[in-house]
Amino acid sequence: MEHVIKVKRKALAANDEAAARLRQQFQSAGSLVVNLISSPGSGKTTLLEATIKYLDGRLTAAVLEGDIATERDADRIRALGVPAHQILTGGACHLDARQVIGALEKSQLLPADLLFIENVGNLICPTTYDLGEDFKVAVLSTTEGDDKPFKYPAIFARAQVTVITKIDLLAYVPFDMNAVREHLAGLNPSGRVFEVSSTTGVGIEAWVDYLGARLEHKRTERT
Repeated sequence: MEHVIKVKRKALAANDEAAARLRQQFQSAGSLVVNLISSPGSGKTTLLEATIKYLDGRLTAAVLEGDIATERDADRIRALGVPAHQILTGGACHLDARQVIGALEKSQLLPADLLFIENVGNLICPTTYDLGEDFKVAVLSTTEGDDKPFKYPAIFARAQVTVITKIDLLAYVPFDMNAVREHLAGLNPSGRVFEVSSTTGVGIEAWVDYLGARLEHKRTERT
């Protein structure tokens, strides 16, 4: 067990070094970088599609997609005229900073105002890996049930933002929004929560406005 702990610490240290390099690159580019983390099927890609459509070219966007196999999610983003690069992990349950560095070297995603990293669908593995992002976003869908923040508290405590998706289905699923919000506030008192429906557009404006404000703040701090 001692050897396992040492190996894990060494791996995370190497990742943190790579993440520091990425953070400098993103700072120089003036890009706001968002790391989206959720379980499979929560609606991350659909949220990105709705976000891109609402932006309507007012801010430039690019997307890094993480999946075990296929380029389906990247293809969906490219269909909207936005550059996307697919990282195939071949079985790994998360992205790491070195994979992001390699992907950026192979693609032409930067410069962009907003760079979204859609992590592999998993609420555990991606939590501890820094990708040089400005902040993590936990995506939680109403169809998953309202117990996810209780069962997987680490990601919801670390994420500065939680986006609750598929709120158009609230009338059809058992999901206690008040209980979820109360628990999220306990895990991260300063965290922001957005309730959205990517299909109807409800809540997307507030989410995009938040991204724009964070981008402006980052660039103001840089000057």
